[in-house]
Amino acid sequence: MVKAIIYTLAAISLCAGLFIFTAWYVNSQFEDFSGAVDTLYSKVENKTANREDGFAVRTLWNDRKEKLQIFLPHNDISYIDYWLSEACGLIYCEKYELALGKLEVLREISKNLPGSYSVKLQNIF
Repeated sequence: MVKAIIYTLAAISLCAGLFIFTAWYVNSQFEDFSGAVDTLYSKVENKTANREDGFAVRTLWNDRKEKLQIFLPHNDISYIDYWLSEACGLIYCEKYELALGKLEVLREISKNLPGSYSVKLQNIF
């Protein structure tokens, strides 16, 4: 009986540690990406963004994406891929007004997505 209680408490502790690590890791990865998207948004707003700026954000995202695929569903990752590709294509064509809309969606996704994986009561139940 005592062993069962100890094993149960150990399993609960391991799960809690894993959940806390996952929330911390996802938040830290999205902080950098969110900052890059904000910088790109500012450049597009000033109409100074070019193809290399979009490519730099895409490269940053691809580096993050490989590690985040362990923790995030593939649908969430594909949403970011889709909106980032749209924005980069519009920046390449110098359609800055349309690119702003796509980047605004990316800003919201990168701000809200990590919160859905944090350790909160509403995410547990």
